[in-house]
Amino acid sequence: MKLRTTRFLPHALWIAALTLGSAVACSSGSYLSPQSLATSDGGTGEGSTIDTGDPFDNPIAGISSTLLSQFYQGDSEFDLVLRPYDGLGPLYTRSSCGGCHSDGNRGPGLVQKMAIVGADGITPAADQSSFLPFGNTEHPLVVTDIPGVKTPVLPPDFDGGVDGGPAPNLRVTIRLGPPVLGRGYMEAILDSEILRMESEQASRPDGIHGHVNHLAFASHPNPDPTYDSHQTGDEVIGRFGLKARIVTLDEFTADALQGDMGVTSPMRPTEIANPDGITDDLKPGVDLTADEMNVRAMYLRLLAIPKRDTTSEGKALFEQAKCNVCHAESLKTRADYPIPELANIDAPVFTDMLLHDMGDTLSDSVAGGNEGQAGPRDWRTAPLVGLRFDRVFLHDGRAATIEDAIKMHDGPGSEASGSVQLFNALSATDQQTLLTYVHAL
Repeated sequence: MKLRTTRFLPHALWIAALTLGSAVACSSGSYLSPQSLATSDGGTGEGSTIDTGDPFDNPIAGISSTLLSQFYQGDSEFDLVLRPYDGLGPLYTRSSCGGCHSDGNRGPGLVQKMAIVGADGITPAADQSSFLPFGNTEHPLVVTDIPGVKTPVLPPDFDGGVDGGPAPNLRVTIRLGPPVLGRGYMEAILDSEILRMESEQASRPDGIHGHVNHLAFASHPNPDPTYDSHQTGDEVIGRFGLKARIVTLDEFTADALQGDMGVTSPMRPTEIANPDGITDDLKPGVDLTADEMNVRAMYLRLLAIPKRDTTSEGKALFEQAKCNVCHAESLKTRADYPIPELANIDAPVFTDMLLHDMGDTLSDSVAGGNEGQAGPRDWRTAPLVGLRFDRVFLHDGRAATIEDAIKMHDGPGSEASGSVQLFNALSATDQQTLLTYVHAL
């Protein structure tokens, strides 16, 4: 038996969505000169934004003119469609950063993950590499202008079994490009704060026991060490990505350029493995300079947290349902973080930055590889930032509403099941007050 678990888009429709997204991702419409903007700073310390009439995809208020210029340059580069002569390919999924994080928000881009599973359709098999030799990420598009390139990485079709044996069970799942609003706040958080959250949860009697994703730094050192001075192999704490496998925003950018666009950079100078064995593209050598990589990271670093309009009643119910245990309202940032507006503050990110076991229902069956210590049922607590701009929720978009997303936290083995039960026990009026609070974050 072969299992395919693709929850939303059939493959042909997904390719159509990719093509359409590439066609429109050239411009986000958000590149405005600083002179055209009026500052609106509510003084809340909660990601006050420059008011352009657009409630998100804006820079942090109060930053220097130098940083503001870097934000606009980075915004433009983030949405720039890369072509084969820029180094796109050999394999790719999207042709711009904005293709997966349009205006800093969720999607429209997505990736499909593949896993060989046991008879239960969930538990990952011990042997993955024999059946998925090019990894567990689908790379559906190829640059055929590159000599010798013809083969994408797609879910294999085990027609009648392998080498005379039974056909492996293949599971395919979706990961949507997450929002990237307010990520500079998350980068600035002290390591000690993340470790504190892990330590405090370890003694909880309710089973909420998040854990840090400790891993080895997988990238080359950034030539500019201002924000990223890690050396290859350093033991680090993962922060970014749905499973906290990425350490800094520079690495986040380099990883996405390499893995999603086939575009190399000083931090990730090698093309990903592909079935045709092609090791370069139409732009020989490393495709982007350190400056071209870092300016995209600076855009992410300087994105504001959208303004919030919340109530004390909603906050009290949020805490009553224990949502705040994992979605911690704020974490302290480093005093020496290079952006003064983000240094030594309580960053209002609504995440503990930890991995949590969310049970079989939310498992993607992906184990090992580059996920560090994250198992197939583990997901980093999503920061609750700008949820009112999202149309679907959870890592794969299976939830159509925030209420759906809350209830889908329940399930066999999920650390959040008790919190869902507390939510369900609220009156209809209190549930709506809590949902309104979360929606406003």
